[in-house]
Amino acid sequence: MLHIALFLIYTFFFTFANSEKISNYKTYNKTSTDFKLKKVSQSRLNDPWGMTFLDSDNLLITEKNGGLIKMNINSGVTTNISHEIPIIESTRGQGGLLDVYAHTDGNIYFTYSHSFMKGQTKTKSSRGSSTAVAKGKLSENKIKDLKILIIGKPKLFINKHWGSRIAIKDDFLYVSFGERDEGMIAQDPRKHPGSILRIKTDGSIPKDNPAFKGYDEWLPEIFQIGLRNPQGITLSPYDNEIYFSQHGPMGGDNLGKVKFAGNLGWKEIAWGGKEYSGKKIGKSPFKNSYDKPLISWVPSIAVGNIAFYKGKVFPDWNGDILVSATKTRMLARLKFKNDRIIDEEIIIKDNNDIGRIRDFEIDSKGNIYLISDDTKSYVWMMYKN
Repeated sequence: MLHIALFLIYTFFFTFANSEKISNYKTYNKTSTDFKLKKVSQSRLNDPWGMTFLDSDNLLITEKNGGLIKMNINSGVTTNISHEIPIIESTRGQGGLLDVYAHTDGNIYFTYSHSFMKGQTKTKSSRGSSTAVAKGKLSENKIKDLKILIIGKPKLFINKHWGSRIAIKDDFLYVSFGERDEGMIAQDPRKHPGSILRIKTDGSIPKDNPAFKGYDEWLPEIFQIGLRNPQGITLSPYDNEIYFSQHGPMGGDNLGKVKFAGNLGWKEIAWGGKEYSGKKIGKSPFKNSYDKPLISWVPSIAVGNIAFYKGKVFPDWNGDILVSATKTRMLARLKFKNDRIIDEEIIIKDNNDIGRIRDFEIDSKGNIYLISDDTKSYVWMMYKN
């Protein structure tokens, strides 16, 4: 009886330990795929954060300090684009002008750190900031007809954990809001921080969001809660689902699927991570009552944006997920099959010329364009002869 009991206990813990994929990037093999890198931009960028293809020849790139730059990928020539997006004006911290998304409807969508002090008396009551979404049209090297679609509530007073990636599916806009280092605020669906929002591209609220389907306490824009700092989001061209990536604390970066009325569990759990002090978060890394990510990285990679590869340049990668990472200065490939990650490899790591890879875009052929989170950054192209 004793060894039967021990066997059952062992089986339980073995099953639990292996029901979630905790991954150590230090064990990844380097890719055997041949590729080349070249610097594309002629001018230096200052802390670029997001980019999007305007057409087959031009990228639009954001800089955290408010810079907005159009770059021709053939010549490398850049053009400054003017705008009046009310970003916070801080040279320190993580906020500013963040993601950018050029949609087929002719609008450019932005996420940014909204300043409540623009055009106001600088009184204490006007201070604070929030993750926000706006849209406008690019004409004559200027963003015109700017419309703010949503500003996160409540406004908070710390310049970090903004989230801020955009994905659009049909006319539904999904945007990630970080929890602004407020921890358990991510478990409060009456507040925006720490959630994935889903709105229409015109700013209206879809009537099939959770708030209208039995989740009466949820804000009408909120689609999923329990996130920490989600800095990646993408629409898969293979299954038409939305996927996200997010920063854990010290360990626990993860990647998963956006789900209706889902809850990732922050800060009840930390997906294998812990406080920077070393203190444990929660009684276990995962709980069955919360959504499970597809992969969790311990130690952290400082995960950035993600995208499913589709193209002719690297045909063996079709259907797999590419992941950028800042701290580890890495671009990785996750082999994705039957809704599972079955293998991982490093494509780029510790390239001193490129640096801390923040974002990437894939052109219609399958070439990959990279930017790094650095005050002396350039656009790099990854291609094959």
